[in-house]
Amino acid sequence: MHASQGRSVGPGLALASAFAFGGSGVAAKPLIEAGLDPLYVVWLRVTGAALVMLPVAWRHRALLTRRPALLVGFGLLAVAGVQACYFAAISRIPVGVALLIEYLAPALVLLWVRFVQRRPVTRAAAVGVVLAVGGLACVVEVWAGLGFDPVGVALALGAACCQVGYFVLSDQGGEGEDAADPLGVIAYGLLVGAVVLTVVARPWGMDWSLLGGSADMGGTRVAAWLLLGWIVLIATVLAYVTGVISVRKLSPQVAGVVACLEAVIATVLAWVLLREHLSAPQILGGAVVLAGAFIAQSSTPKAASGPVAGGGGTGSAGTGSAGGGEPLRVGPVDGPAVSGSGDDPARLSADRGAE
Repeated sequence: MHASQGRSVGPGLALASAFAFGGSGVAAKPLIEAGLDPLYVVWLRVTGAALVMLPVAWRHRALLTRRPALLVGFGLLAVAGVQACYFAAISRIPVGVALLIEYLAPALVLLWVRFVQRRPVTRAAAVGVVLAVGGLACVVEVWAGLGFDPVGVALALGAACCQVGYFVLSDQGGEGEDAADPLGVIAYGLLVGAVVLTVVARPWGMDWSLLGGSADMGGTRVAAWLLLGWIVLIATVLAYVTGVISVRKLSPQVAGVVACLEAVIATVLAWVLLREHLSAPQILGGAVVLAGAFIAQSSTPKAASGPVAGGGGTGSAGTGSAGGGEPLRVGPVDGPAVSGSGDDPARLSADRGAE
């Protein structure tokens, strides 16, 4: 009975997480275009979510002495790094493009598994990596001399690299008898990220009056505080929590499939709400990136399976990432959250983000 309920509730929660992570960039970009620096948007997102998750952090305070290195690394890479790079990227390139580039993370994870951990990967997984890179070439229109701002593309790739750090740390945090509770890791990751971003962003120089005004979303004026509330409560807290719960009710493979919807959702929302249009080759390239990422994350041999080798996408965070089973999307960062067991891969997210 309970297993049946889990199977029926899991997909709905995973979809909710993907939608939540996918909307982070769409809500953040109007604030950035209204004059709010991307770093300030990231700081507001992470700090707001950290405050909301304070009760969870207190409940899991034992993690501070049990897994301090995991919490610090998670906060630096999976929270601060992913969100800062993703939000900085969408200030220079379209939301959909930034998130599609970030979805190279599953392919990069496989390279880590093969060449750093020296674990085998299947031929199909290698094909997935090639597809993802080829699709990315179409998305950024390399034949036109890089159709998008090279700095924006580099920042999106930086978000993908931070997602790799997320997957690796999640692999370490979810295995063994000393496995860290995923909600506790998320809560302290947000707190660490907030502290780091406070030093980097120096929010005391922010023009707080911008939050009392409005921002343009595809020709419609929307209150800035409403956009920020969405980013903090929906695209961060709700996205991470629903993603973590869903991956415990689904298999990593199913959660990874649903996580791939985050990039599609973000692109469609950016098209509808922000009037960001992609060309036919870019849309085709995006589909190839997603297909390659899915093949790469689902084709690892069982003998070498684990949270890293079979990790899903982020973004953000997803189911994102907290970019897949549960990729802490970030999300977006996205994305993704950390798995609480050794079977689940580490998706947003931001943004996700910063997804």
